[in-house]
Amino acid sequence: MRSQAKRNVTQSKAFSERLEAAIVRYHANAITTAEVLEELIQLAKEIRAARQRGEELGLSDEEVAFYDALAENASARELMGEPALRLIAHELVKVIKANVTTDWMHFQPTRANIRRHVKRLLRKYGYPPDLQDAAVQNVLQQAEALSIELAGVTELPRAST
Repeated sequence: MRSQAKRNVTQSKAFSERLEAAIVRYHANAITTAEVLEELIQLAKEIRAARQRGEELGLSDEEVAFYDALAENASARELMGEPALRLIAHELVKVIKANVTTDWMHFQPTRANIRRHVKRLLRKYGYPPDLQDAAVQNVLQQAEALSIELAGVTELPRAST
C-alpha cells in the first residue's frame, strides 16, 4: 500500500479506506479473522490488477495516476470517455515534469503556474467545468507525489498555503 501511495494518490486513498473499513468491522466483531484475511487477499489482488491496468491502457505509471485523478468523478468519466482522459493524463505528465522543481510546493507563484497549466489543459479538452476544481486538486496532489518520486525524497514536505 505504501508503494502504491507514492505512485497513485487516488488509488491509495480508495485502498486505504477499504482497509480501514475492514479493520473497523473486525474490531466491532462484525467479521471474523478469516474474513479479514480474505478481504486483505482481495485487496492485494486489486492492487496488483491496478498496476497492470496501465499496460492495458497504454499508459505509464505516472500517466495512470493522473488518469485516475481525473477519472475519479464518474460523470466526468462517462462524459469525456477513456480516450480523452488518457490524452489529458499524457499531457499532464509532460506539463508537470516540465514545471515541477524539488521545492515547488513551497512557492506560491510556482504552484499557481502549475495550477494554471492544469486548468488550461482541462479546458482545452473539455473537462466538465463544474468538476474542474476537484480535478485540479486531485491533479495537484498527484503532482506532489510525482515530484517527491522524481526528486527521490522519502517524505512529503508540508506546503504553505
